[in-house]
Amino acid sequence: MAEVLITGANGEIGHSLIRFLAEEGRYQVVGCDLREPTAELSRLCSRFYVGNILDSQLIAEIHQNHCFDKVFHLAGLLSSSGEKNPYLAHDVNVNGSINILKMAQEDANRRHKPVVFMFTSSIAVYGLLGDPNPDRALLEHENVRPTTMYGINKHYIEQLGEYFSVRDKSMEEQRMVNLDFRCLRFPGIISAESVPSGGTSDFGPEMLHAAAQGKPYACFVKPEARLPFMVMQDAVKALLDLSRAQIGDLSRSVYNVNGFSASAAEIRERVLRDFSGADLSYEVVPFRQQIIDSWPRDLDDSAARRDWGWQPDYAFVKAFENLLIPAVKKQYGA
Repeated sequence: MAEVLITGANGEIGHSLIRFLAEEGRYQVVGCDLREPTAELSRLCSRFYVGNILDSQLIAEIHQNHCFDKVFHLAGLLSSSGEKNPYLAHDVNVNGSINILKMAQEDANRRHKPVVFMFTSSIAVYGLLGDPNPDRALLEHENVRPTTMYGINKHYIEQLGEYFSVRDKSMEEQRMVNLDFRCLRFPGIISAESVPSGGTSDFGPEMLHAAAQGKPYACFVKPEARLPFMVMQDAVKALLDLSRAQIGDLSRSVYNVNGFSASAAEIRERVLRDFSGADLSYEVVPFRQQIIDSWPRDLDDSAARRDWGWQPDYAFVKAFENLLIPAVKKQYGA
């Protein structure tokens, strides 16, 4: 069976992606993360490596034992955490990514066939401070001027991946490169199964999980703060759909994907419909609010819809009524 590597395998997206691939049964899944996997996650992987993607010995061991058809590079230090320690963020998000890119390129040279390299980027690559029309849905090329270390790191790897990609290169150049780099710019992701940490868009899922557990929660952004979001199921769907698209159908390496746009107040109001006694207040954290103010309120994902048929399954109402609310009620016995 073909082998797939998932870095950041113990994270939110990693868990969901591994479960889906294991159920599908088309690949041997190899995981890598800083943290030990749960027993369930370990069972779903043919091999799991615990370590840092900055560790050259770890990378060499993985490279010696495997030859991957696809790589899903999910590992990284998130936006709020990155602002607290920008040098560490740069080290992990840039140098760690370069280590994985290089390993994938060497695998491609061994196989004499391009390796599909899936990279998760973010709306953090955009910068809207001072924009006269901040509410419009942004295309991939608009307002790409990140203001956070996280966004700067993500944008750089987007460019580096395109530099090493086979797309738009001659046959001679392709033989030298052998990397099929594909990237998704994700909005905020809301999962019913896990609570994220360190991300600036986390006010949405944090509000939901706190209410379901009966815990007070102070939202760190203003009520009118608005971001694009998608549910975890759609995030995994987008990763798999793009990874399986025919290269000839793709007009670009980097794609926006979106589910719905919502403000903190709209999410709070929707959560309170089912958890009427929830203590959901606001306690604005200025540096996190400033990050939110620099990010787009909406994304234009028309390129993904046109090139590889992207279509989210969950808009705002369906996401909460059919998926998120029932799932967190079941999880916490609410």
